[in-house]
Amino acid sequence: MALFRGLFDFFNDNKVDEKLGLTEKQKRLVQNTWAIVRKDEVSVGVSLLMTYFKQFPEAQNEFKSFKHIPLDELPRNKRFQAHCANIIATLGKLLEQMNDPELMEASLINFTEKHKNRGQTRQQFENLKQIILEALPSLFGKQYTPDAQQAWKQTLDVIFAKIYQVYAN
Repeated sequence: MALFRGLFDFFNDNKVDEKLGLTEKQKRLVQNTWAIVRKDEVSVGVSLLMTYFKQFPEAQNEFKSFKHIPLDELPRNKRFQAHCANIIATLGKLLEQMNDPELMEASLINFTEKHKNRGQTRQQFENLKQIILEALPSLFGKQYTPDAQQAWKQTLDVIFAKIYQVYAN
């Protein structure tokens, strides 16, 4: 019986979600590692957005509420912190919705249309994706195994492909 259960788990883990192209194991790896980020959403969000602004300084001008604040003062600014926490919460919501791909897609479309209407560009999203990919190893430490790395790359490819599709339409 234990052997049968083990085989069932193996096949279930390797079952591919046809809509996302991710296995059940990959979805679980992403969601489990994301739990690390959820412990300190503000700090992680601040770190990501600060890295983004340092690599792409012109991007800060897109944010009315903190475009005139010196870069070194941003981490202590509560409106900036709130925005950073919102970025992390939005990504977290999408990751929670991986078990309902249609809901995930609808959320992504809504999110992207709002940003597109505000003037954010596809290139800015491409830049953000790169910042996220570069941050993952330090965020997840030992839990960022080769399997987790592959799962995250595929997950971000799925998310950003939908964002790019909205921009193409």
